Amino acid sequence: MEGGRINQYHCLAPSPEDCGLNVHKQCSKYVPSDCQPDLKRIKKVYSCDLTTLVKAHNTPRPMVVDMCIREIEGRGLKSEGLYRVSGFTEHIEDVKMAFDRDGDKADISCSTYPDINIIAGALKLYFRDLPIPVITYDSYSKFIEASKIVSPDERLEAVHEALMLLPPAHYETLRFLMIHLKKVTQNEKDNLMCAENLGIVFGPTLMRPPEENAFTSLNDMRYQKSIVQILIQHEDVLF
Repeated sequence: MEGGRINQYHCLAPSPEDCGLNVHKQCSKYVPSDCQPDLKRIKKVYSCDLTTLVKAHNTPRPMVVDMCIREIEGRGLKSEGLYRVSGFTEHIEDVKMAFDRDGDKADISCSTYPDINIIAGALKLYFRDLPIPVITYDSYSKFIEASKIVSPDERLEAVHEALMLLPPAHYETLRFLMIHLKKVTQNEKDNLMCAENLGIVFGPTLMRPPEENAFTSLNDMRYQKSIVQILIQHEDVLF
């Protein structure tokens, strides 16, 4: 950025295939859509642009999402307060460093982290650390406006239209997460986590306003919660 204005993006790699780019949210619009990052240049997993990461690893979703959800569904769906109860911050940071260091070879097994809240916390941290949220800045206002529609059918249609604005990797990640969270709600008798409770937890984690300030963040929390609640309850028809 020079003189307060953003210059057009120019890739500095020798070829498009050598690009391993982390993009600031204001600059992302200038990155070519066919840019193919080089895995060797991706130095970390957390805080890396979601699309960049999945392209580099040639996967439909970030491995963090797949591995954490697999672990949680294998041994944690009945855990009381799942996603609401916090794990030890130090241990969550250990998981983050393991993914950054070892990628899909990271050990998040029960023998290493017996407390499932650590794995759940690491997954939430991954989403919070994304430079561009799963529900992107460009689509944010569409989702917020959709949540304000009174008619249930029209609201559902508006949410579906907003989903179509998401980049493929973001859409697929959100779809996979909502299927998982639906499974969490199906164990509500044990874990006490209904769709509304999960909406409170994941609303501000999955979507953030393009221009954050205290008023906007506080005012939008109810709409963020509502969107995630709708996505969970209607994942079978929305995706």
